[in-house]
Amino acid sequence: MAAPNIVNVSTITAKTKTAQLTTSLTDMVSNASSSGKVFKINTIIVANVDGSNSADVTVDVVQGATGRYLAYTIAVPADSTLVLLDKNSVIYLEENHKIRASASAASDLDIIISYEEIS
Repeated sequence: MAAPNIVNVSTITAKTKTAQLTTSLTDMVSNASSSGKVFKINTIIVANVDGSNSADVTVDVVQGATGRYLAYTIAVPADSTLVLLDKNSVIYLEENHKIRASASAASDLDIIISYEEIS
């Protein structure tokens, strides 16, 4: 099934995904291959919870089996926040697409992804 026409939608459900990042690319938000939905990604925010060390974040968007980087080893200074995506630069996840993320140091970075599930 193809993604819905977003001009004529029946449901928009607000969602938020939070996670503590590890050193392996891990699925954060996934749109199943036959969901009949499109996900509008509104914000991706990464916070460094380590009080003294910088850590790098990597985020990619996977279409089928191919990943393309939204951010690649971007430094997040200690005790700071990085806005990777905001409402001025939204992206859409169609069916069989997902967002993955990882950190250079396990448990140093938290991620928050705000999105809308549209059907």
